[in-house]
Amino acid sequence: MTVASDTDFIVVETAGHVATVRLDRPEKLNAVTQQMSDALVRIVHALNDDPGIRAVVYTGTGRAFSAGSDISTLDQYATPWEFRNRRDYCDALRELRKPVIAAVNGYAYGGGLEAALTCDIRLAADTARFAAPEITLGWIGGGGMSALLANSIGASNAALMLMTGDPIDAHRALGWGLVSEVIAADALLDRAQELAATIASRPPIAAETAKANLRAAWNLPQDQAIAYERELQGITFATEDAAEGRAAFTEKRAGVFRGR
Repeated sequence: MTVASDTDFIVVETAGHVATVRLDRPEKLNAVTQQMSDALVRIVHALNDDPGIRAVVYTGTGRAFSAGSDISTLDQYATPWEFRNRRDYCDALRELRKPVIAAVNGYAYGGGLEAALTCDIRLAADTARFAAPEITLGWIGGGGMSALLANSIGASNAALMLMTGDPIDAHRALGWGLVSEVIAADALLDRAQELAATIASRPPIAAETAKANLRAAWNLPQDQAIAYERELQGITFATEDAAEGRAAFTEKRAGVFRGR
């Protein structure tokens, strides 16, 4: 199956088992319109349905990862209720079952920060900046900003960002645990794709299950999270890939994993 974009503002490229999804509206700092959000929903469904894709890199073109929603289009919603019920790009990313790496190449503001937080792993260019500026416009984020930010950097640091709207640079983001690595801008995408290829080389059922298990661990009490993990371990242990992994270990060779 070939995963393609049906909008000029999102580019999908595949190499091996890795898909790179790139926002391509640099003149607007990759601000997302409703049409782009709808297209991302379709792209995510296609990625989920493609067994050849095992990991995803999500990034932007130019000097921005994403400035979030295109504010100039928000008045197109007839009512706040219609705005509340729109198909949201962060919700789309949350539906992605494959491991996803955010390659934050520049500004990650508002919904762009939420999108990065929704990804499983975040790598940042040394030029990246992060902000939750909605408060300066009279509202707050709605794509998981508070919960994801507090989980990532702690309540006090999250409050600092949410209540001032001021940006932080990549090195502070690294110190706070918002990102895993800070990389020279010209090496960022290569590093993200290299990491995605490493993840894609792992047994895909185990990789997707690890993602689902980690998400559950954020939401369950500890005893329930451990019990849930044990059940998922039993399921993955019964797969053909797990049997191949044990055989490859015994025979001292690389495993060949088929997602079965």
